[in-house]
Amino acid sequence: MRQDLVARAKGGEEAAFAQLAREIVDRLFSIAFRILRDVDAANDAAQEALVKIWRELPALRDVARFDAWSYRILVNACYAEHRRLRRTLPTALAMPLADEDDPIGAVADRDQLERGFARLPAEQRAALVLQHYLDLSLADIAEVLDVPIGTVRSRLHYARNAMRAALEADDRAAGAQGEMAT
Repeated sequence: MRQDLVARAKGGEEAAFAQLAREIVDRLFSIAFRILRDVDAANDAAQEALVKIWRELPALRDVARFDAWSYRILVNACYAEHRRLRRTLPTALAMPLADEDDPIGAVADRDQLERGFARLPAEQRAALVLQHYLDLSLADIAEVLDVPIGTVRSRLHYARNAMRAALEADDRAAGAQGEMAT
């Protein structure tokens, strides 16, 4: 992120903020989508984050920390959107196929991962997305989420265990269905 652009936007220059928004909106949407798993909810969260970024930008102390600061605002917007839509979140995953030789198996694997991911609380989803999609360190995730590093470790641990349990449950269910068919 260009620090001069952030500094000018922080000073109230609307054209600088418009340029800044154009540069970050796709990334914000992408992160929100990975957390919320819903296009409309991700659009709402990204737009809400941009509005809040504009309103709170003058209070940003260090323009070099703009990315972490804006991610924190986005994650909080995702949490709010998740609470609002908790009961009706559809699941859709936009991931490339993992195995071009076996597209059916790859789709099944992707679908199984999506079902497991959809069962996670938003806080655990956010931690996984920040670590695996943005490749942030534990310290950076802690800063973005505004929680201690131990909490980040805990969320990642429980998220991985929940994903593992969901995948194993799906495998057991598929095995039971296979046995019934024979």
